[in-house]
Amino acid sequence: MCADVTTDVIKDASMLKQKEMIASNYDKITSAPETGVKVSSTFVPGNLNELTMCFDIANNLPEINALSNAMRKKTGAMISDAEKMGHSEDVCTYVKADLGMMAKGNIAPNGKPMPNPDMLLLSYTGCYTFLKWFELLREQYKCPTVMLHVPYEGEGKITKNMRDYVVKQLKEEVIPTMEQVSGVKFDIDRLREYMKDSAKAEDDLVWVLQSAKNVRSPIDAYFGAVYYIGPIFSAFRGTKDAVEYYSLLRSEIEERLAKGLGPVTPEGEMGEEKYRLVVEGPPNWTNFREFWKMFHEDGAVVVASSYSKVGGVYDYDGFRHDPQNPLESLAEYCMGCYTNRNLPDRTTMMADLVEEYQADGLLINSIKSCNSFAAGELLMLREVEARTGKPGAFIETDLVDPRYFSPANVKNRLESYFQMIEQKRQGGAQAA
Repeated sequence: MCADVTTDVIKDASMLKQKEMIASNYDKITSAPETGVKVSSTFVPGNLNELTMCFDIANNLPEINALSNAMRKKTGAMISDAEKMGHSEDVCTYVKADLGMMAKGNIAPNGKPMPNPDMLLLSYTGCYTFLKWFELLREQYKCPTVMLHVPYEGEGKITKNMRDYVVKQLKEEVIPTMEQVSGVKFDIDRLREYMKDSAKAEDDLVWVLQSAKNVRSPIDAYFGAVYYIGPIFSAFRGTKDAVEYYSLLRSEIEERLAKGLGPVTPEGEMGEEKYRLVVEGPPNWTNFREFWKMFHEDGAVVVASSYSKVGGVYDYDGFRHDPQNPLESLAEYCMGCYTNRNLPDRTTMMADLVEEYQADGLLINSIKSCNSFAAGELLMLREVEARTGKPGAFIETDLVDPRYFSPANVKNRLESYFQMIEQKRQGGAQAA
C-alpha cells in the first residue's frame, strides 16, 4: 500500500507495472480540473473501488499520500505545521501529515497540485479517527459527503441484519450521491464485471501471500507485501491493470520458489533464512528501508502480517468479491477488514498464522499514534505466546512521524528477540 517505495529496489516486471499504475492514477487525479474527471477522497480499509469506478470517479486515498510523503522525508515538517495549527501530538500522524500537506499547497506526489475532491466517501471500518479526519476535510472542501456506516464485528461474525443494513445504505445513500456527483447512472452489470476482475486478482494475491508457508519463504509478507498489496488495496481493485499485475507477480514468485530463492530486499537477494516471524501492526514509513534492513541483515523473514490484511482479509478466511451478489459482497468486504474485527478474532488470527506458517513467534510493532492497531496489543502478545508456546516481542515506532523512530532502540529489541528465539530453540532441542 505504498506509492513509490520502489526507489532503489530491484525492479521486476511487476514492480515496474505497479509504479506505472500508481503514476497514472496520480496523473488522472491532478489533471481532473482540465479533463473534468470527478475525484473522490476515501480510505483504504473498506474502500468501494469497484463501485466508484462505475461512476468514472477517480480515487484519492489520503493515507497513501501521507506514507508517500513519509518515504520522501517530507512528513516531519507537515506534522509540525499541523501541530502549530493546534492538533495534538497524540493525533494520528496520517491525519496531521494530510493537514500539513494541505497547508503547504496540497502538492501530490507527482509534484502537481491536488484538486479539491468532488466527494468525500467514508466507509467506516473500525477506525474512529476516520470520522474526525473527514469532519476536518469537510470543513475545508465543503463538498458532498457520504458515510457508509459499517457495523463492527463485535461478536466475531457477520449477520444477515448487518449485511442488509449496509446494502440499504449503499442503495439509498451512497449510490444516489455518486450518481448526483458524477452524472452517471448506476449500472449493476458494470459492477459485476469489475468484481470478476477483483476476484481474479485476489486469487493471485492469496497464492503469493501463502507462498510464505514454504521453508524457505520466497517473499517477505510485511515489508515485501507493501508492494504486493498496493494495487488491490487502493485504486486498482477491479481493473484489468490489477489482474495483469498480480498475474506477473505470481509468475515471478513461482520462479523464485522453483529456484529456492528467498525474498528480494532493497539490498538485493536475501541471505540465509534464520528466523520466521509473524508481525502485527503497520510498518514505519519514514525509515522504511532502514527498518527492513534490520530484519534481513539478521536473517529474519516476515512470513505473515496483519498489515497485509488491512485492506482485505483474503488469505485467511477465503473472502472474494462476488459478482453474483455485488452489493452484499461489498458489505461483507467492508465488515471483514482487519481493523473492523474484534480483539479476540485478531488474536486468534495471529496465533493461527504463527502455527500455519511455522513461525518462531509474534512480533508487534506498536504504532504510537494508531489506536486502531495499538489497543490491546500487549494482551494479544501474551495470549499468542500462551497458545503457541512461541516467544513474542514488542517494538514501538510510528507511521509517518520521524520523531518516533529510534534506530538504536528498535535494533536492540530485535536482537534481544532473536537471542530469545535461539534460547527457545536450544531449550527445545535439549528437552527432545
